[in-house]
Amino acid sequence: MKDFSWTYFSKTGDVDAYLLYKQVSGQPGMDTDIQDEDQSNEEPLEGWNG
Repeated sequence: MKDFSWTYFSKTGDVDAYLLYKQVSGQPGMDTDIQDEDQSNEEPLEGWNG
């Protein structure tokens, strides 16, 4: 699955395929659940669906 998602990403530039590659390969740096303490009390940006 890792090879397929990387190959698909390299041929198409599809961001979802890259994110799948990162998730499958277990590489750190894509964890969006961790927030800095300084940002935890801030309101989300308008129009942001995260």
